[in-house]
Amino acid sequence: MILINLLPHREERRKRRKAAYFIGLGVSAAVGLAVVGIWFLVLQQLTSSQRDRNAYLGGEIKKLEVQIKDIATLRAEIESLKARQKAVEDLQIDRNVPVHVLNELVKQTPEGVYFTSVKQDGQTLNVNGVAQTNERVSEFLRNTANNSEWLVKPELVEIKASTTSAGRDQKRLFDFGVRLTVKRPQDKATADAIPAAKPASSAAVAAKKA
Repeated sequence: MILINLLPHREERRKRRKAAYFIGLGVSAAVGLAVVGIWFLVLQQLTSSQRDRNAYLGGEIKKLEVQIKDIATLRAEIESLKARQKAVEDLQIDRNVPVHVLNELVKQTPEGVYFTSVKQDGQTLNVNGVAQTNERVSEFLRNTANNSEWLVKPELVEIKASTTSAGRDQKRLFDFGVRLTVKRPQDKATADAIPAAKPASSAAVAAKKA
């Protein structure tokens, strides 16, 4: 028995294809929307996490800035304390220098030289006085230049002749000013240590030659 379909099968097939096409479009749109929604949620999560990280880093940076300021303040205080300590140490080291200076002036001043003023400013010593002759001033300069342990680099600032009256007689004198450099104890210790090292080196050279 032969069955013959007299219905419009082409129309029916076209409808099915059209329905399948729209279904496919709907499914694709739904899948696309789902993917977009998921990606949006992922981006929101990543953005939120990054914001939290930024906030955390910002807080830590502020803490570090405060610590850096504290460290800078501590360093400034340490430098200030070091400066004060050095000033105290310098005062302790230099406290006996005036005694040495006066002692050296007594030792190196020849007869016929009299001081009218002695002023020390740091390591500079300004001496003003009166001498009977120019030679006495020259002798004082030589003594301080060659023989003094604490007074070095003498420099004649000025010298001028003057007269003084002693009863009926007038006596000729010389007013002078001299500038000297005062050795500090640590400078003197260094200078004393250098000659002590020279014989050792000479002995070493002699040993090598032998």
